Amino acid sequence: MSRLTHLDDSGAARMVDISAKTATRREAVAEGFIHVAKDALQAIADQAVKKGDVLATARIAGIMAAKRTADLIPLCHPLPIDAVSVDLAIEAAGIRATATVATTHGTGVEMEALTAVSAALLTVYDMAKAMDRGMRIDGIRLLKKSGGRSGDFAAT
Repeated sequence: MSRLTHLDDSGAARMVDISAKTATRREAVAEGFIHVAKDALQAIADQAVKKGDVLATARIAGIMAAKRTADLIPLCHPLPIDAVSVDLAIEAAGIRATATVATTHGTGVEMEALTAVSAALLTVYDMAKAMDRGMRIDGIRLLKKSGGRSGDFAAT
């Protein structure tokens, strides 16, 4: 069994030392989905939610969350993020969020992409909960990542 990188020799938690890693271009794409009742989904699409433009606010929340991931996830490195995009698409049963995050650094941005999606979907829930408390967030996952020593990954 390989050694866990977030534990030191005595088993205590530590931040991984990435100082010897080469800074390379790294990108990650994550997605998630929130199931929304038809009436609430229509109100979001029509920008008729009392709290404001749900999709625009969720997009900003996702971008902000990607930039603050190290403040939320223990032992996650704070990274200089080169780019973040958060796309929200209305589908028949709800809203799909997709986040793309890029950096040129010694570690990847998978956590930043996943955090962006999570925050965007939670923002949709917060803004529309008065219309639909039964919304359900699921399917948050890494779709793909590129760069770094471990190479590329694409979900199947």
